[in-house]
Amino acid sequence: MPMTGPEIESMIKAAMPDAEVEMTDLAGDGDHWAAKVTAPDFVGKTRIQQHKMVYEALGGRMGGVLHALQLTTAVPTS
Repeated sequence: MPMTGPEIESMIKAAMPDAEVEMTDLAGDGDHWAAKVTAPDFVGKTRIQQHKMVYEALGGRMGGVLHALQLTTAVPTS
């Protein structure tokens, strides 16, 4: 059974409480998601390090329960 957007968001926010997470169902099937994660935790990190932080927050579910995730990360601007 695929993960829901609120489940994905909850896992990311559990690991990074100050993160802002925007979820979009790309195909309308609940199995292909886009996530935009903006977090102060990303300050000073490369894009690859930022993505690894999000994947770690998902506890190894990428490629399994979570089939597809288009990920965008950013540092807060203010």
